[in-house]
Amino acid sequence: MGDRAAPREAGHRRKRTTVSSTDGGGGGGGGGGGTAAAVATTTTTTTTTTTTTNGVRHINGGKAAVKTLEKHTQKPPFAAGSQRGSNVDDVCHVLQESLLSSASGYSNYRGVLNWCVVMLVLSNARLFLENLIKYGILVDPIQVVSLFLKDPYSWPAACLIIVSNVFIIATLNTERRLAVGSISESTGLMLHMFNLAVILVFPVVIVLTVTSLTPVGGVFSLGVYTVLFLKMYSYKDTNRWCREVRQAKVRRLTRSISCPSVARSNGRAAHAHVSYPGNLTYRDMYYFVFIPTLCYELNFPRSPRIRKRFLMRRLFEMLFFMQLLVGLIQQWMVPTVQNSMKPFQEMDFSRMVERLLKLAVPNHLIWLMFFYWFFHSSMNFVAELLQFGDREFYRDWWNSETVPYFWANWNIPVHKWCLRHFYKPMLRKGVNKLMAQTAVPLAWFVGRFLNGNYGNAAVWISLIIGQPVAVLMYVHDYYVIHYGTPA
Repeated sequence: MGDRAAPREAGHRRKRTTVSSTDGGGGGGGGGGGTAAAVATTTTTTTTTTTTTNGVRHINGGKAAVKTLEKHTQKPPFAAGSQRGSNVDDVCHVLQESLLSSASGYSNYRGVLNWCVVMLVLSNARLFLENLIKYGILVDPIQVVSLFLKDPYSWPAACLIIVSNVFIIATLNTERRLAVGSISESTGLMLHMFNLAVILVFPVVIVLTVTSLTPVGGVFSLGVYTVLFLKMYSYKDTNRWCREVRQAKVRRLTRSISCPSVARSNGRAAHAHVSYPGNLTYRDMYYFVFIPTLCYELNFPRSPRIRKRFLMRRLFEMLFFMQLLVGLIQQWMVPTVQNSMKPFQEMDFSRMVERLLKLAVPNHLIWLMFFYWFFHSSMNFVAELLQFGDREFYRDWWNSETVPYFWANWNIPVHKWCLRHFYKPMLRKGVNKLMAQTAVPLAWFVGRFLNGNYGNAAVWISLIIGQPVAVLMYVHDYYVIHYGTPA
């Protein structure tokens, strides 16, 4: 009976010991005498051997066996059949292009742009420091006055600009006579053509004959007369179109033929709608003369009020950039231009190219500053002061991929004038629209052979290199004409 009971007890103890080992308990149970303890030890050993056979290795049983069992029975992080997948399924490579390849579609080059700006600042800082060490400080605000005046008691440029009022009044009076029918259309056209021709020729003759007129004063006066020519031409065309529309509709006028009151003009704050011939007033004419546009309309878009804070910001920009431009020209460009005259005289090609490249950087920076000063600060200041609503003076010309696109977007007032008074009338007369482009070889070449980024690079090269060439040629001719040989 005792022998039969031993196996039962051993089996019973085996079950208890296995459960205890799995749960982290001790190797042997309590109580039951020496035989029970021996059986328990044997049972534990048997359990350990069985577990080792299943691929798990236990040492000395007990807690060590339990910890080792728990460690090996945990599933690996990428076990087969798990939600994360196996190491074999972890793909490292996909079909893709390098970032700098055009096929990658990558376009975020902000860091490269910042690097270019830093390099540009450092390189120009070195050039500016080299200029200061070599020439010293050349900026002289008093000398700026001498650029406009040779004699403080003689103001030829200012007088020439004041005389332009004669041509403005002549244009207005001619249109008034045409409006009332006192002169014919052919007579009015002849008067306008004569007036426009004098506007172009008269200032040129004065600049070339009056010795007291400085080059800067002459350039400023010629610029004013050029703008006046474009404005008067547009004024003449627009009023002629109004007469054609009036004659095409009905013969009676909705308003009096006589000169209307000033209250109906463009200059009034009420911004009342104006119809022809109610626009033929001095206020309306001079409003058009001073606003930053070249195309005349009877009713311009008007802003509701003058923003004083915006106006003061533009005024501060105008004054700041004006001083900065004058300082950079005196300190940076003038010495380079003066040192370039001798290579041009001797036709030393290598030194001419070196002077050209040396002048390209400051000239281009000054041109960019001038663009911002004139087309953004100055034009917005005048437009805000006169409540002129159309502020599109430029578009994104810096993204130009062709020269025609650049010309059409960097100077919107001139572009609108050319479209309205030159391009469209030519098309209506049957002229081929490609003739204007074929007249400029660079525009044709860039538009035909260079596109995208290459075209944009060609536009920038033409701006950076072309302008210094023009500056050196003009200065060289000026020295030759006035001093015989360049200094």
